[in-house]
This record gives sequence, C-alpha cells and structure tokens, in this order.
Amino acid sequence: MHWLGNQIEMLGASERKALEHVLLKRTANTDLVPHLQPPTTRGQRIADAVARVGGSWSFITIFLAALLGWIVLNSRWLGSGSFDPYPFIFLNLLLSMLAALQAPVIMMSQNREAVVDRQMAAHDYEVNLKAELEIMALHEKMDALRTGQLAAMLDKQQQQIDMLAQLLARSELIRSA
Repeated sequence: MHWLGNQIEMLGASERKALEHVLLKRTANTDLVPHLQPPTTRGQRIADAVARVGGSWSFITIFLAALLGWIVLNSRWLGSGSFDPYPFIFLNLLLSMLAALQAPVIMMSQNREAVVDRQMAAHDYEVNLKAELEIMALHEKMDALRTGQLAAMLDKQQQQIDMLAQLLARSELIRSA
C-alpha cells in the first residue's frame, strides 16, 4: 500500500494487521479486555489482591489504627512491663519485613498490568492506523470523484463553447446576407 510508504514485506506486525483489516473491510476496534489474559496462577491472583488491598484507603486507615494501638499499648498501658518499649524496635522490624515482602508483590502485579497496558496500546495503535488508512482511502475516492466531476464539467463547457461558436458563426452569416 502506498499510504504506509513501504512495501508490505517491510511493514511491522501492527501495520500489516491494520492493513489487513482495511483490505478485508473488518473492524479493528473490538473490545480487547475479554481477550487479555486474566491472572492464571495463584501467585498472580495473590499479587493482585495484595496490590488492591495495600493501595486502598481502608488499608491505610486500619494500618494507622494498628500502629497507634501498638504505640499506646506499649507506652501507656503496659508501662515498664511492655514487650516493645519506646524506640519500638520490634515494631520497626515488623514494618521493615512487611515493606520487604509487600513491595515486590506489588511490583509483580504492576509488571503484569504493564504487559496488559502494552497490549492495549498496541491494539489502540492498530485501530488508529486503520482509521488513518480508511481516511486516506476516502480522500483518494473524493479526489477521484472531484477529478471526474471536473472533467465532465470541462467537457460540458467545451460543448457549450462549441455551440456558442456555431451560433456566433450563424449570426454572422445572417448579418452578412
């Protein structure tokens, strides 16, 4: 296709797919979500659940309440007999372990989402390219129609000029006679 500026063999997979949709007059804007891979492994489902819960306001609220409860319990109520006194070293250890485990799990979920986003972006590119190719084809059709109409108009004008020339020639014959 001359619209893409390359031979068909030189086109990428997305361009070929968009061109195929144009030539076969198929839609390219199908809903891609049902075709994307849902989380299949148990680990992927757990990673998604951890990311969903860990990134919510309810988790932040519950977590802050638990931290405040820990601090109040170990500093006021238990006093000198607390199991984690003021610098809260055990609490810091628990928070570090939680962060060390939660961060990679959330990153796994984000990586999987990035794959889905790339698939969506590739599909959007194909749909946009197909739309652009369709618009180019419409422009060519419109130009061809306009060229045909202009040629027909010029032909009619030439016929009218010829008829006017004949009428003018007759009127000169009549005047001279």
